Amino acid sequence: MNKGIGLSSQFAIGFMLFALFFGAGNLIFPAELGQYAGENLWQGIIGFLITGVGLPLLGVIAIAYSGSKNLQDLASRVSPAYGVFFTALLYLTIGPFFAAPRTATVAYEVGIMSYIPESSNQLGLFIFSVVFFAIALVFSLYPTKIVANVGKILAPTLVILLGILLVTAFINPMGAIGYAEDGYVDGPFVTGFLEGYNTMDALASLVFAIIVINAIKSFGVSNKGKVLSITIKTGLIAATLLAFIYVGIAYLGGISVESLGLFETGGPVLNGATTHYFGIIGSVLLAVMIILACLTTAIGLIIANAEYFNTLIPKISYKVLVVFFSSITFIFANFGLANIIAFSIPVLMFLYPLAIVLMLLTFASRLFNHARIVYVVTIAVTFFIAIVDGITELSKTLEVDFNFIDPIVDFYDKILPLYAEGLGWLVPAVIAIVVTGILAKAFNLSTPVEES
Repeated sequence: MNKGIGLSSQFAIGFMLFALFFGAGNLIFPAELGQYAGENLWQGIIGFLITGVGLPLLGVIAIAYSGSKNLQDLASRVSPAYGVFFTALLYLTIGPFFAAPRTATVAYEVGIMSYIPESSNQLGLFIFSVVFFAIALVFSLYPTKIVANVGKILAPTLVILLGILLVTAFINPMGAIGYAEDGYVDGPFVTGFLEGYNTMDALASLVFAIIVINAIKSFGVSNKGKVLSITIKTGLIAATLLAFIYVGIAYLGGISVESLGLFETGGPVLNGATTHYFGIIGSVLLAVMIILACLTTAIGLIIANAEYFNTLIPKISYKVLVVFFSSITFIFANFGLANIIAFSIPVLMFLYPLAIVLMLLTFASRLFNHARIVYVVTIAVTFFIAIVDGITELSKTLEVDFNFIDPIVDFYDKILPLYAEGLGWLVPAVIAIVVTGILAKAFNLSTPVEES
């Protein structure tokens, strides 16, 4: 069957994709960007939109374009072992290591922290996260349509509330946009670009894409070209909504410093701004909405990880994995939002280049007849640059000098374009694709990978 999908259904799928993306990071990182970018807000937000909106859209389209059954299937074009490694690390990153713990810490900082004495914040987070993840555990053990249905109601309602807040802030700014801070002083675009990594949406897009594709196919669309075309349209709907939210929240962050002060993370910005404009009632309403939205996201991430690792290791039951991932997520959440963000950066500096290059390879694959050697060489080149970036960031996070890495960093800095900006992998990856692609096509150097 090659049926089409009506405009209303395309918007419904597009909004579903937006709701999948729209989580804790989508609220805090643009707010933090706005506060720290100051007068360089627009350069910063443009960089942020490329990685926070453009790459997630590219990821969804890449899966549809490849025709792969899932991310592991696509990553296995490098090798089956790499497919498992990359997919497992990605699931753990958007799950129990970083994104899932962040749901509780953002919910706490936005909804609860302002009512807790500063000296009791750690205890407050502990008690809150116990309740938060106990509820998540129960719903993850016994998945029902309740969570999905609540999510469908929460996302539009939260967007409406945020829309009212952002329009009010635009009409009646809290204060003037201040001075740029930290990396936004000299490199606002690149800093914003790298800050977009923190949303983790480009990584999540490689998982969410299958949900979108299956939703499209449920309407009777089976032709690969039509699936791709509709995926692009629905992806653009989600991307447009995300972009508007990001720009609005970044602007809100920018005008908030004069009244609220500069925060370590973007969490308290929304709470402070809502209280400023709408008083305690507005603040409580937004807090409840964000807590519930973060809870449904946490449940979805725990379920996704338990299901994936259950297929990977069938001997471990789904319920055991749910308990395990809920427990790990709870432990990591209690390190606090600032620490979760800090420790996620080294992993993201390693994982994002691999994800981006896999997307590039997917779109270029037909040009080199899907030859595996191109995938292997390009990913290898990217891996050995990205792993150094990750270790370098870990050194900064831990405030420990890893002297063994210094000669490699110096070498990369001298020979790799854009290395100082955190993009040293880009040019070598493109060169690897072009050179090995030409050689593979000219000399048939490799057995082609199976096109899904």
